[in-house]
Amino acid sequence: MDLVIGGACQNKCKAACAVFNLNMEDIADGSICGFHEIFRCRALSDFHLLIGRMLEEGKDTQNLIQEIVGKNPDIVIISDEIGYGIVPMDAKLREWRERTGRICCEAAAASEHVVRVVAGIPQFIKGA
Repeated sequence: MDLVIGGACQNKCKAACAVFNLNMEDIADGSICGFHEIFRCRALSDFHLLIGRMLEEGKDTQNLIQEIVGKNPDIVIISDEIGYGIVPMDAKLREWRERTGRICCEAAAASEHVVRVVAGIPQFIKGA
Protein backbone atom coordinates (compact mmCIF):
# COMPACT_ATOMS: atom_id res chain seq x y z
CA MET A 1 0.00 0.00 0.00
CA ASP A 2 1.01 3.59 -0.60
CA LEU A 3 -0.49 6.77 0.85
CA VAL A 4 -0.77 10.18 -0.79
CA ILE A 5 -1.88 13.00 1.49
CA GLY A 6 -2.20 16.76 1.29
CA GLY A 7 -4.59 19.64 1.59
CA ALA A 8 -7.70 20.11 -0.51
CA CYS A 9 -7.20 21.10 -4.16
CA GLN A 10 -3.47 20.28 -4.24
CA ASN A 11 -3.58 17.98 -7.33
CA LYS A 12 -3.02 14.84 -5.25
CA CYS A 13 -4.54 12.55 -7.89
CA LYS A 14 -2.39 13.97 -10.66
CA ALA A 15 0.70 13.64 -8.47
CA ALA A 16 -0.25 10.06 -7.54
CA CYS A 17 -0.57 9.22 -11.24
CA ALA A 18 2.90 10.58 -11.94
CA VAL A 19 4.59 8.98 -8.93
CA PHE A 20 2.90 5.56 -9.05
CA ASN A 21 2.38 5.19 -12.82
CA LEU A 22 -1.41 5.38 -12.69
CA ASN A 23 -4.06 6.71 -15.04
CA MET A 24 -7.03 8.70 -13.80
CA GLU A 25 -9.21 5.74 -14.82
CA ASP A 26 -7.34 3.61 -12.24
CA ILE A 27 -8.65 5.77 -9.39
CA ALA A 28 -11.95 5.01 -7.67
CA ASP A 29 -13.71 7.97 -6.05
CA GLY A 30 -14.16 7.36 -2.33
CA SER A 31 -16.96 9.91 -2.14
CA ILE A 32 -19.26 7.75 -4.29
CA CYS A 33 -17.78 4.30 -4.90
CA GLY A 34 -19.22 1.13 -3.48
CA PHE A 35 -17.35 -0.24 -0.47
CA HIS A 36 -16.40 -3.39 -2.40
CA GLU A 37 -14.61 -1.27 -5.05
CA ILE A 38 -11.79 -0.39 -2.64
CA PHE A 39 -10.65 -4.01 -2.80
CA ARG A 40 -10.47 -4.05 -6.62
CA CYS A 41 -9.14 -0.64 -7.65
CA ARG A 42 -5.50 0.37 -8.14
CA ALA A 43 -6.04 3.66 -6.31
CA LEU A 44 -8.70 5.33 -4.18
CA SER A 45 -9.17 9.09 -3.95
CA ASP A 46 -11.14 11.01 -1.33
CA PHE A 47 -10.41 8.35 1.30
CA HIS A 48 -11.42 10.87 3.98
CA LEU A 49 -14.89 11.09 2.40
CA LEU A 50 -15.19 7.30 2.29
CA ILE A 51 -14.50 7.23 6.04
CA GLY A 52 -17.16 9.90 6.54
CA ARG A 53 -19.68 7.86 4.58
CA MET A 54 -18.84 4.75 6.59
CA LEU A 55 -19.32 6.61 9.88
CA GLU A 56 -22.59 8.10 8.65
CA GLU A 57 -23.83 4.61 7.71
CA GLY A 58 -22.76 3.18 11.08
CA LYS A 59 -20.09 0.93 9.56
CA ASP A 60 -17.15 -0.18 11.68
CA THR A 61 -13.89 1.53 10.68
CA GLN A 62 -11.78 -0.03 13.43
CA ASN A 63 -9.93 -2.54 11.21
CA LEU A 64 -10.33 -0.75 7.88
CA ILE A 65 -6.62 -0.51 7.07
CA GLN A 66 -5.96 -4.15 7.99
CA GLU A 67 -8.85 -5.21 5.75
CA ILE A 68 -7.60 -3.08 2.85
CA VAL A 69 -4.03 -4.36 3.22
CA GLY A 70 -5.30 -7.94 3.38
CA LYS A 71 -7.49 -7.67 0.28
CA ASN A 72 -5.74 -5.02 -1.85
CA PRO A 73 -2.12 -4.65 -0.67
CA ASP A 74 -0.98 -2.69 -3.75
CA ILE A 75 -3.60 0.08 -3.47
CA VAL A 76 -2.65 3.76 -3.50
CA ILE A 77 -4.82 5.65 -1.01
CA ILE A 78 -5.30 9.38 -1.61
CA SER A 79 -6.69 11.48 1.22
CA ASP A 80 -7.09 15.08 2.25
CA GLU A 81 -5.41 16.08 5.50
CA ILE A 82 -8.41 17.33 7.45
CA GLY A 83 -6.86 17.74 10.89
CA TYR A 84 -5.56 21.26 10.41
CA GLY A 85 -7.54 24.38 11.15
CA ILE A 86 -10.40 25.18 13.46
CA VAL A 87 -11.91 22.28 15.41
CA PRO A 88 -15.54 21.85 14.31
CA MET A 89 -18.29 22.57 16.83
CA ASP A 90 -20.39 19.70 15.52
CA ALA A 91 -19.63 16.45 17.40
CA LYS A 92 -20.07 14.27 14.29
CA LEU A 93 -17.61 16.38 12.32
CA ARG A 94 -15.11 16.17 15.20
CA GLU A 95 -15.51 12.38 15.30
CA TRP A 96 -15.01 12.15 11.52
CA ARG A 97 -11.91 14.32 11.69
CA GLU A 98 -10.47 12.35 14.62
CA ARG A 99 -11.24 8.95 13.10
CA THR A 100 -9.83 9.96 9.70
CA GLY A 101 -6.61 11.17 11.29
CA ARG A 102 -6.18 7.94 13.25
CA ILE A 103 -6.93 5.78 10.20
CA CYS A 104 -4.49 7.76 8.05
CA CYS A 105 -1.82 7.25 10.74
CA GLU A 106 -2.45 3.50 10.50
CA ALA A 107 -2.31 3.73 6.71
CA ALA A 108 1.00 5.61 6.86
CA ALA A 109 2.48 3.01 9.19
CA ALA A 110 1.38 0.19 6.86
CA SER A 111 2.47 1.97 3.67
CA GLU A 112 5.66 1.41 1.75
CA HIS A 113 5.60 5.03 0.57
CA VAL A 114 3.92 8.12 1.97
CA VAL A 115 3.83 11.13 -0.33
CA ARG A 116 2.67 14.57 0.75
CA VAL A 117 1.52 16.86 -2.06
CA VAL A 118 1.81 20.63 -1.71
CA ALA A 119 0.90 22.90 -4.62
CA GLY A 120 0.97 19.88 -6.92
CA ILE A 121 4.52 18.93 -5.93
CA PRO A 122 4.92 15.44 -4.45
CA GLN A 123 7.32 15.07 -1.52
CA PHE A 124 8.26 11.62 -0.22
CA ILE A 125 8.02 11.57 3.56
CA LYS A 126 8.38 7.77 3.77
CA GLY A 127 10.18 5.54 1.26
CA ALA A 128 11.80 6.86 -1.88
